[in-house]
Amino acid sequence: MLRHLLAPVVPSLARDLGLAQRLPDGAGVALTFDDGPHPQGTPAMLEILGHAGARATFFMIGEQVERRPELAAEVVAAGHAVALHGHRHRLQLRLSVAEISADLRRGAAAIEDATGTSPELHRPPYGIYSASGLALARERFTPLLWSRWGKDWRRLTTAGRIAGRATRHLAPGDVILLHDADFYSAKGSHERTAEALPLILTELKRIETATVLPV
Repeated sequence: MLRHLLAPVVPSLARDLGLAQRLPDGAGVALTFDDGPHPQGTPAMLEILGHAGARATFFMIGEQVERRPELAAEVVAAGHAVALHGHRHRLQLRLSVAEISADLRRGAAAIEDATGTSPELHRPPYGIYSASGLALARERFTPLLWSRWGKDWRRLTTAGRIAGRATRHLAPGDVILLHDADFYSAKGSHERTAEALPLILTELKRIETATVLPV
């Protein structure tokens, strides 16, 4: 169980579990957003991405998709990919096998109903799988964690710090984790992410255009 808990921040443990944190070699850099769709945060990210001509993958929460199906559909219409982050934002280690199975099923159904797209990728809340949760996710989805993150959910951070963390030692194959919502993090955190995003996109252009997933 400790391996599953530490996998998001210990690459060797993620490798032991067969959990991808990076893209295949030569596949570019992936920009990903968790926890939406959000009524202010998601449109802000879409606008910035659109101006930059960049694409991203949005790991959505099913209960938020059910509240804003039109916004979820807008993400797809803008050319971005949607993936599953769960139906509710709950730590898998606290859930039964039946609860995890229902969560995966309901979350995917919400995305499918709203967007007409079946998610292929899954990332659990907090990036933490239980052993049974990982097995269940693999029955239908491809798990994907991240290799770079901005820690943009924190209350005491800045756009500069977010961009700096997200792009430090950035290289082709990296997967960047950001958040387009503040439902499960510090209030207003998506605003700082929106401020940081142009800085991140500038660095991405230096490396390679952000790659939509799945690849």
